[in-house]
Amino acid sequence: MRLSVTAIVLLTTLTGCRSLGYYAHVAHGQASLLAARRPIANVLRDPKTPEKTRHRLELASEARRFASASLGLPDNRSYTYFVQLDRPWVAWNVFAAPELSVAPVTHCFPIAGCVAYRGYFRKDLADREAARLKTAGDDVALGEVPAYSTLGWFADPIISSMLYWDDDTLAGTIFHELAHQKFYVKDDSSFNESYASFVEEEGVREWHTARGLPPPDEKDGELDGSFTARVLALRDRLGSIYATQDSDETKRVAKAEAFEVFRGDYVQWRATVAGGDRRYDRWMAKPLNNAALLPFGLYDTWKPSFAALFERCGRKWPVFFARVKELGKKAPAERTRELEALKSSAR
Repeated sequence: MRLSVTAIVLLTTLTGCRSLGYYAHVAHGQASLLAARRPIANVLRDPKTPEKTRHRLELASEARRFASASLGLPDNRSYTYFVQLDRPWVAWNVFAAPELSVAPVTHCFPIAGCVAYRGYFRKDLADREAARLKTAGDDVALGEVPAYSTLGWFADPIISSMLYWDDDTLAGTIFHELAHQKFYVKDDSSFNESYASFVEEEGVREWHTARGLPPPDEKDGELDGSFTARVLALRDRLGSIYATQDSDETKRVAKAEAFEVFRGDYVQWRATVAGGDRRYDRWMAKPLNNAALLPFGLYDTWKPSFAALFERCGRKWPVFFARVKELGKKAPAERTRELEALKSSAR
């Protein structure tokens, strides 16, 4: 699961030993990445570059040019560098939620706003934070991060962990992260991720057209949507359980039963709706708790709203981005009302 992480918080000054230790870690991790960057043009010219890496970077460079020339996304140095990692993931996110709540434990930073996770460049530190939160009684989940964005504060590189993706995911991630650089609303993750996800999907469609390829296969998206809907239904069910006046022990029993029912239903869903597709088995094999459910829905809550807005803008990117900017300036309640109206019009 790809998750965008921001490193803008490096620019702030905080107090408290634990906070200072965390920011020192993030600052060191970000600085290490910046120091390891190599211009992609140099990597492509290097005879020691493996042919597979060369091919993936050529495709990434083509997508990067397309993003600015055809989609109106920022034309800067982001994704013109490459970093070869010595680990499978660039970072790990720690998600947490109270034992009897589906609301996330949030972390708030100047500029970037509040998010439902904390990112770490070292897994041992992520594990340590997860253990601390578990000891405090929270449900905890770890998310692997193959790519992240600094929202344009630094020239974000292509990272070796991104090269394992297929062509559409690699190009789409570049479109997605550059969309964040184009526009970002503080304290509204659903707005930001849904907007960037729409730009990603529409950008990939136009990318296919420009390259003379058939339209992207929508089957994967439909399957992801079906699975996400089931997870969100489980989250709603748990929210209803936690909102009752029952004792905490009764809620714990109902919580355990809800997760067991979900596991059983998944086996049937995989065999029927998913046609035997096992892509979610790895996630299902992990411990299921409130925190594990947090990322779901974040990327597509308002995606139909942005699709409808794009159509109203005559499918013209400059007009669309201007309207997104207007939406982002509105008060949260008014912004939500407009997004709801756009979503309804798309049904």
